[in-house]
Amino acid sequence: MEGLFIDKVGAAMMSCPLPLPLLPALHPQPALASDFPIHIGIKRGSDELLSQSGVTVMAPAAPHHADNNNQDSAAKKVKLEQNVGKPSRVIHIRNIPNETTEAEIIQLGLPFGRVTNVLVLKGKNQAFLEMAEEISAVAMVAYFGGCVAQLRGRAVYVQFSNHKELKTDQTHSNAGGPNTVLRVIIEHMLYPIVLDVLYSIFQRYGKVLKIVTFTKNNSFQALIQYPDTGSAQMAKTALDGQNIYNGCCTLRIDYSKMTCLNVKYNNDKSRDYTNPTLPSGDGDAHQLLTSELMPQRARLALALASRMSGGVLAPPFLGLGSGLASPYGVGVGGVGLPAFGALTLTPASPALRALAAPPLPLATVLLVSNLNEEMVTPDALFTLFGVYGDVQRVKILYNKKDSALIQMAEPHQAHLAMTHMDKLRVFGKAMRVMLSKHQTVQLPKEGQPDAGLTRDYSQSPLHRFKKPGSKNYQNIYPPSATLHLSNIPATVSEDDIKDAFTKRGFAIKVFKFFPKDRKMALVQLPSIDDAVAALIKMHNYQLSESNHLRVSFSKSSI
Repeated sequence: MEGLFIDKVGAAMMSCPLPLPLLPALHPQPALASDFPIHIGIKRGSDELLSQSGVTVMAPAAPHHADNNNQDSAAKKVKLEQNVGKPSRVIHIRNIPNETTEAEIIQLGLPFGRVTNVLVLKGKNQAFLEMAEEISAVAMVAYFGGCVAQLRGRAVYVQFSNHKELKTDQTHSNAGGPNTVLRVIIEHMLYPIVLDVLYSIFQRYGKVLKIVTFTKNNSFQALIQYPDTGSAQMAKTALDGQNIYNGCCTLRIDYSKMTCLNVKYNNDKSRDYTNPTLPSGDGDAHQLLTSELMPQRARLALALASRMSGGVLAPPFLGLGSGLASPYGVGVGGVGLPAFGALTLTPASPALRALAAPPLPLATVLLVSNLNEEMVTPDALFTLFGVYGDVQRVKILYNKKDSALIQMAEPHQAHLAMTHMDKLRVFGKAMRVMLSKHQTVQLPKEGQPDAGLTRDYSQSPLHRFKKPGSKNYQNIYPPSATLHLSNIPATVSEDDIKDAFTKRGFAIKVFKFFPKDRKMALVQLPSIDDAVAALIKMHNYQLSESNHLRVSFSKSSI
């Protein structure tokens, strides 16, 4: 069993690492998947369960003499010890926090095998977890016998229950509960997501039977069917809230009300992997697209499978702000995944008909025009565009000083900057931002006149996104009249900050420290134009000997 306990996926939740989940592709299941659905139990009958579990639940009572307390504790200890060493598929978990969810309890058991039932008794701070096989329960109890499990910072205790199976009242338990079909909504979709990308991600948690993609309420959605609720539960637990690509394409996952998908066509919008003979349904146009793209996609799937062999998920995959894949062939944190973005799809292709934007080219250089050449500088552009990505180089054109080339670290940063700042008024003029045909910004050769118009910022300490999966990706907002200030030292007051802005020519309408963290504040300026100029001037302003102000746009208003 030692080989199972090598991963650190659960380190954030546990005081000891959770073992590696048993991925279905790597560990064949002993029985039909449909035999072991996960049920979310409800509280009816919970007292009966506890009364038969071999554990006494101590209710608050009036003070007793010390001798009586000692006797009660000794009796409870004896009952607990009597229960240890009697293997059962049902696990009893004690001392759980009040807010503990069924998903968190299930997460404790998933690395050891298939979970078939769960019951959380929030009022008694206890839970029961039923595994599909007794050997899985034995492994779980043995593992947590050597190190203490934690949920939400509290130590919890794992032991066998006297029950051989967990019987809970299943009435109404399927409403919104685990199901074989997941509904997936993709938010912040900067890049088009094709069906094969979804398959590559979700097949790591079980055999994907069917996928249907569609657009509803201007959002790209998918229905994904597994053969069993255990795989669906595992996928939802691991992937909900994750990003497919770094900083964007966020997965929001819940259970569908549907129990089986009816797929009529195998094409770029739907796929039945159990019936490859279905027609495409899109005529010659689809057949032409399929003949060109499917060989590429087959290679991508094979490449992904080889990269993921062994079932070990790289840490950047599980990081909250990190991506599940890289659209450029270079994964976050040095983990290479196939270059999904290399697929050239036209807006007319079936997978993209309902999407608002065509696929994005892999450009990192922006052409910026209609600048105020009397006021703009490379440093000003570095600071402003640095809100949306790590600026590598800036070149104000020598013979056309109202235009500049700006090279970002990654293509999606260039698209973020273009999306948020095209037509933004900067120093009194509406700036235009578009993708450049240049691949890089060239530094001037020796002896070539430049007048300081080209700057290299590749080693700048002011980059906001240099750490893989940076949380700053979660705080990217359009330009607004309200600015978010951070890195404020405790010695600096509201008046100090207002004076600093006033000396630079900016009038603050409203100022507000964060109630729970005085290192941060919001300031509202008279207009977006003023806020843009203030961000350029005040970002990295020295507040103390060791503190420089950090400024970004805020989603809030004061």
